[in-house]
Amino acid sequence: MAFQIDSEKIYQVKLELFEGPLDLLLHLIEQEELDITRISLAQVTDQYLSHIDLLEEVHPENLADFLVVAAKLLLIKSQVLLPRPQTMIEFDEEDPGEALARQLREYKQFKKIAQYLKERAASGAYTFVRLAPPPKLTRKVDLSDVTLTDLLDAMRQALVDRIEDEIPALVSPEPRITINDKIALLRNRLAQERCVTFSSLLEQAHSRMEIIVTLLALLEMFKAIEITLHQDTPFGEIQIQAK
Repeated sequence: MAFQIDSEKIYQVKLELFEGPLDLLLHLIEQEELDITRISLAQVTDQYLSHIDLLEEVHPENLADFLVVAAKLLLIKSQVLLPRPQTMIEFDEEDPGEALARQLREYKQFKKIAQYLKERAASGAYTFVRLAPPPKLTRKVDLSDVTLTDLLDAMRQALVDRIEDEIPALVSPEPRITINDKIALLRNRLAQERCVTFSSLLEQAHSRMEIIVTLLALLEMFKAIEITLHQDTPFGEIQIQAK
C-alpha cells in the first residue's frame, strides 16, 4: 500500500539504503529487515518537503499521516540511540522494535478504516436528504349524510324552479362575485347564525351564476373541513353548520 500524497502522485523515498514508497520503508522496519539507525530521518523529511513544494494541492490529512509516521520513526530511533535512565528501563519493558511494529500495525488499520469511510462518503454523494417533511394527509371526511349528488340535485332544482325577473328598461351589468368573496360572506353568516339551510342561500342569489358560485364556495369550505352538511331525509333540506 503506497503512501499517497494526493489522488495522482505517490511519495517516493530515495535514500542510500532504500528507495521506494514510505509504506514499504515502514514495512521493512517492522519486519526488522532494515536498521532504523541507518536511516536518515532528516533526509526523509527534506525530500518530503521538496516533494510537496511541487504539488498544486496538498490535502491536510496526507500531511497529518506523514507527520504521524515521521514522529514514530523519530521516537524509536531516539530510544535506540540515546541511553535511558535505569528507572525507565525497569518500568518500560517493551522493546522499541516491538513498539514500532505495534504502532505501524495500528497505523495500517486506521488507513483501512479511513479508506472505507472515504468510499462510504463517495457512495453517499448520489443520495439526497428530504428537505421538507412529508405532507400531512387530510383526515377522512364522513360523507355518509350528504353526497355530491345531493348538492348537484339541489342546485339543479333551484335553477329549474327559479323564476326569471322581467328585463328592466335599463339593463345594468351584474356585480361580479368570486368564490373567495362568497366564502367570506358564508363565513360571516355562519359566525352569526351557526346553521343555515342550502335553500336559504340560494334564495339570496341574484342570478344563476351566483347560485353556481355559492355551490362552489360550499364545496371549497367542505373540502377544507370548515363546515359540516347534514340531511335528515332523502331529498330533504340540507343543513350547513360551521365546524
